[in-house]
Amino acid sequence: MSKFWKLVAALLALSMLAAACGSDDDTGSGDDGSDALAAAQEAQAEAEAAADAAQAEADAAQAEADAAQSALDDASGEAQEALPFAGEIVRITGPERSPEEWGALQEALDIFAAESGMTIIYTGSADWEGEINVQLAAGNPPDISMFPQPGKLADFARDGLVVSLPDASLDVISPNWGAAPLSFGNVDGAQYGVPVKNTLKSLVWYKPAVFDAGGYAIPETWEELLALTDTMIADGVTPWCVGIESGQATGWTFTDWTEDLMLRFNGGEAYDQWVAGELAFSDPSVVAIFDEILGLWNTPGAVFAGGGSIASSHFASDPAEGLAAEDCAMVRQASFFSGFLPEGVSDEVAVFYFPSIGDGSRPVLGSGTLAAAFQDRPAVWAVMEYLGSGEYANARQVAQQNLKGGEGQLSGFNSSNLNLDRSLWEPLEASFIEILQSAEVFRFDGSDLMPADVGAGSFWTEATAMVNGEKTAAEAAAAIDASWPAS
Repeated sequence: MSKFWKLVAALLALSMLAAACGSDDDTGSGDDGSDALAAAQEAQAEAEAAADAAQAEADAAQAEADAAQSALDDASGEAQEALPFAGEIVRITGPERSPEEWGALQEALDIFAAESGMTIIYTGSADWEGEINVQLAAGNPPDISMFPQPGKLADFARDGLVVSLPDASLDVISPNWGAAPLSFGNVDGAQYGVPVKNTLKSLVWYKPAVFDAGGYAIPETWEELLALTDTMIADGVTPWCVGIESGQATGWTFTDWTEDLMLRFNGGEAYDQWVAGELAFSDPSVVAIFDEILGLWNTPGAVFAGGGSIASSHFASDPAEGLAAEDCAMVRQASFFSGFLPEGVSDEVAVFYFPSIGDGSRPVLGSGTLAAAFQDRPAVWAVMEYLGSGEYANARQVAQQNLKGGEGQLSGFNSSNLNLDRSLWEPLEASFIEILQSAEVFRFDGSDLMPADVGAGSFWTEATAMVNGEKTAAEAAAAIDASWPAS
């Protein structure tokens, strides 16, 4: 019993004893005094018992409070352990900037941010190529950036501007990817880039209803494709929608056509030599490809350009609207093109393989983005590991499809990540993923692999000059060769 309760009991007993004594004086009865004393002693015993019970209850309540506080402390510790990067901020930049792409990318990042306690901020820009250079020159690079050109990433790596992946992070990321996607982020034996998304480029988009109405068969060879073009023109159908406008990157659509035809006409070995600068642009085999494309695009009646001219027409939105409106019958564009189709058109279009030359080969041209880090911090590597995961690919797909209108819509996002859930994609886009994951002959976009001065510079500008009729194929090829950095 506590001292307080014992004191209360004693005082109570004394008061009762005093009362008993007073009664004895008043009545003169000794028996009455004895009875009162016994009653006081009994009351004291009862008071002490009540005090002991109250103290027991207080001790039990205190024990419960201590247990609750301990549980709260444990929960707080567990929460702190589950949020290892609380207060950290990771900034990411990249070229993806449409509302659907930007929004889906940020939503996927927000999931990881909530799990880790950090804040992740993505900023997209149409002029990413120029802006990243300005940020570096100002000494204010982002923590991570998404590189659409492995060649530019390689330049940065060799200049010591980006940081190679720690072995621990590479061990986490590697099981999610095949050798080819990872190889595009490897520079001189060190891994700098983490694949984030992949694009299948060797595709032609069309409306089956238009082909059925005209009785047109899917071409299996390049010669059959040219013949189909002529037939459509004769029937009063414009075969192609083409645009090459892309802000600072205007002209890259022409480079895609060049790369696909280089693979088909000259093969993978020559393609690799060309990308490495060992086969000059002025080589007759390359100039012939330029002339092949220009000859097709300049054929009267062959091309619809929604922006007024090929060079002023957006590379995707104008052709997407033209295909939907049946202003043209075909668009040669990458798998992301599905993301530009007007709402409600997805189930009206299909694709066929951009035909080869009929030798039985089916080379695949692709591209994508690679994340690379400018800062060596645990939080940065945690984000890099997440970007290279199947969880990121799945979250990005769900978000982008929802932003495009929900289930049944084509998202425009593709990945060759081996551990993604292919069932999250619509059948058409799931077929793109299957091709990307299983292609025997796969080459990355050549201009993206070349030194940035060429692949993201002169190749684009000289292509635009050719399309505008300002230069011949031979003149443009010579100018591109002159821009190639000295080894």
